Amino acid sequence: MVAGLPSLNGLRAFECAARHMSFTKAAEELNVTQTAISHQISRLEDELGVQLFLRLKEGLTLSEHGQAYLPGVRAAFHELRYSTEQLLASSNNSVLTINTLVSVASKWLLPRLPSFQQAFADIDVRVSASTDLVDFRKGGIDAAIRYGRGDWKGLRADFLMSDEIFPVCSPALLNGAKALSVPADLAHHTLLQVSGVTADDWGTWLSAAGQPAQLAAGPRLTFDLAMMAVQAAIDGQGVCIGRSTYVDDDLRAGRLVAPFDLRLQDDLGFYLVTPRETAETKKIVAFRTWLLAQR
Repeated sequence: MVAGLPSLNGLRAFECAARHMSFTKAAEELNVTQTAISHQISRLEDELGVQLFLRLKEGLTLSEHGQAYLPGVRAAFHELRYSTEQLLASSNNSVLTINTLVSVASKWLLPRLPSFQQAFADIDVRVSASTDLVDFRKGGIDAAIRYGRGDWKGLRADFLMSDEIFPVCSPALLNGAKALSVPADLAHHTLLQVSGVTADDWGTWLSAAGQPAQLAAGPRLTFDLAMMAVQAAIDGQGVCIGRSTYVDDDLRAGRLVAPFDLRLQDDLGFYLVTPRETAETKKIVAFRTWLLAQR
């Protein structure tokens, strides 16, 4: 049995062949012959003193030893690839890739980014918007703005802000026969809301406002994205249950108004999230410092 580390070529051939469960496909990926793959794995088995694959008539399968060995080998190659990507990325500190929700990007981050670009003209900012939690090890993402409790394992999370929840509407809805003056007037208007984790916002706010539960069962329009619900409110299509992150700029610009004083504080919040191993790189520190000043 080998005393030190076995052949790296053999380990690479083993991981690739196990992933495809085929010597032929492993040879194609590694750009060598099938015979070379077979020889490398045979030498690895000789070094280890165990059989890693069972060569059966119906095909290739891992032996009991191979099944036990594969997870560690696969994890080691994953770490090597990730470390190499990080090393290469660190040589290009001019590119900062940020991932966040579509509505956060559109309604909050993008209007503020010009000031970051003015302060750090040497950093090329790229924004990736999605609803999925980003895999920092695979996605080429430097930092993300996430919504939650800030307890993501293995990641640094810096609190940015939490939302206040309250109705907003077009200024035009404050006048006319169906003017909004008290919460009970909402019965005469379409309620605009966003699906997903914020789908209960109307029910929560109406309950806090002392309104009957049936008021929340009236006409509604539901959107996948907060930015769409906010735009519908600006267009006068109804009253949106707003969150401060998405509506504050429109309130300041006069495109929206808050017809009632009651605001509820959300117990979740937005965080800047970064891998711990890259959290102190120059470009991320610059972005974090700037972002925290925007609160």
